[in-house]
Amino acid sequence: MRHSQASVATGWQARIDGGTAVLTIAGDWTGLDGIDQAELAGKVIDREGLHALSLQVTEPMRWNSSLLVFVSMLQHRAAQRAMAVDESALPGASRDLLQLLAVQPAAVAAPARPGTLLEVLGRWATRQGSQWGSAVSLLGEQILGTLSWIRGRARVRAIDLLINVRDAGIAALPMVALVNLMVGGILAFVGVVQLRRFGASIYVADLVGVGVVREMAPLMLGIVMSGRTGSAYAAELASMQGSEQTDALRALGIPIRDYLVLPRVTALCTMMPLLYLYASAIGIGGGFAVAVTMLKISPEAFISQLRSAVSGAEFLFGLAKSTVFGAWIGITGCRLGLAAGRSTTEVGHAATQAAVLGIAGVIVLDAVFAACANVWGL
Repeated sequence: MRHSQASVATGWQARIDGGTAVLTIAGDWTGLDGIDQAELAGKVIDREGLHALSLQVTEPMRWNSSLLVFVSMLQHRAAQRAMAVDESALPGASRDLLQLLAVQPAAVAAPARPGTLLEVLGRWATRQGSQWGSAVSLLGEQILGTLSWIRGRARVRAIDLLINVRDAGIAALPMVALVNLMVGGILAFVGVVQLRRFGASIYVADLVGVGVVREMAPLMLGIVMSGRTGSAYAAELASMQGSEQTDALRALGIPIRDYLVLPRVTALCTMMPLLYLYASAIGIGGGFAVAVTMLKISPEAFISQLRSAVSGAEFLFGLAKSTVFGAWIGITGCRLGLAAGRSTTEVGHAATQAAVLGIAGVIVLDAVFAACANVWGL
């Protein structure tokens, strides 16, 4: 059967050889009518009783993507009828390009096997080990970066450091003041209720002073900064990761550690001790206000008792805790931000994870400090 006559333009001839449809392609296939030609040729292979399609070529012949469109549409039509396609006679380059156009059905992934308890624990331990390993690696890089900075070799811009100091310091003062003022007042209320039973209301100054300076000020400061600054670091770096800004910095040869991580961690570690002193003063002030105005304790007695209860060692202990908390929050936020994926949802996920891990880590570190203080008799 002949369906069309070959021509100098885009052309083909069709004949039936038993159960095989033979299409002979010839002419100039550099035009844009491959789709129309394929629709016509498709009517040939739709005939009943055909089970194979053979593509032949008559020289001379010119072709470009128009031929690829023609053959690809025929292949798709033949696949719908489960017909075998013989394309060995086509030019080698066209066959290679047609393989790139071939769309393979997506493989259905086999459902994940839960595995034994030992396998589950092993996978969990592997993930945790990888995360902790990356955190320790980043901590080591920050220590080396700080030493290089001291020697004047780190590439840290002063303006970046000042911006991060402002964000982690001055901008955090209102929230830190509010939280610690309430905590100091609550300690005074709770303490006086119990101490009045023994006629020792004056010792509420000891409770407020030691409780705020030693525990509540650094702990509440760490929690506030985890939710505020740590999550902000993670969101900023995750956003830069998604917009490929970090890739651009690496391509320019700018160290990510010096340009992005070191200013943030340094600013937070520097401001945390100062914020701790500020939080301690606000917390003691809240307890003092409650004790004097509501519990009828004289200001002179409260201050005298406070001075005898709180020593310089308590402040040094709190300063050490706040510095360690700051390093943990900064490194955790930066690590999670740089490890985030490229999608926009990863920004929120990184910020949430940084806040959760930051708060959990602060509480665990506080427990470690408490245990060490008990062993050392502090």
